[in-house]
Amino acid sequence: MKKWTAVLFCALFTAAWILPCRAYGLELSAVSAILMDADTGEVLYEKNADRQMLIASTTKIMTALVALEDCHLQDTVTVKQQHMAEGSSMYLKPGEKVTVEALLYGLLLCSGNDAALALADHCGGSVARFVARMNEKAAELGMTGTSFANPNGLDDALHYSTARDMARLARCAVSDPTFVRLCSTVSVTVEGRTMTNHNRLLRSIDGCIGMKTGYTKAAGRTLVSAARRDGRCLVAVTLQDGNDWADHTALYNYGFGAKPD
Repeated sequence: MKKWTAVLFCALFTAAWILPCRAYGLELSAVSAILMDADTGEVLYEKNADRQMLIASTTKIMTALVALEDCHLQDTVTVKQQHMAEGSSMYLKPGEKVTVEALLYGLLLCSGNDAALALADHCGGSVARFVARMNEKAAELGMTGTSFANPNGLDDALHYSTARDMARLARCAVSDPTFVRLCSTVSVTVEGRTMTNHNRLLRSIDGCIGMKTGYTKAAGRTLVSAARRDGRCLVAVTLQDGNDWADHTALYNYGFGAKPD
């Protein structure tokens, strides 16, 4: 009897490590998820965090970071016909002149696919060269399960990442004050355009500082967010999650130590 008790104890102990999502008492709708301490890199929660998946417009976090490295905010960009794109848009028009800063707002608040192409073309010299820079940056950050094929996140067999890799990217993003200023903006009027952030967590989660929503039919809902409280910064990622707002709220309640309602 004692032998079987010991075996059962070992099995339960092992399961607690293999199935951390259950051990933590969190029930998420996401196929893949992670909660990470942005300062230390410690993983506080994970679920299928290394599964390679479509990431939709959360791609634009990397687009913005590379653009900020390679361009100046006040650079002027002339919009071209080839910058027009399907899906979400900041409604650019060919021949229009806009600054890099305005394009970044359109990228991060409106999730403009047109803004992504205009930034990539201007900052990289061509979209292809810019995407190569995105992949170089991913390698620098240790995003070993990631491949970028475009700057906007439209579905492509060679465009994917993992929740863990996107958390690594988010850790880098929260260290850039310009990026944080842009992605945490709820609404802005710039160069004649008024843009409102799609990320409702900015209005509902204490200390939320962004970061990026995403959706395609194939990818489902994707979301990368960050929050600061009491001197700590946490980042959360959910992929293919039909209940992402609630799941991020639950993750931060857990991560910051609050008891769920």
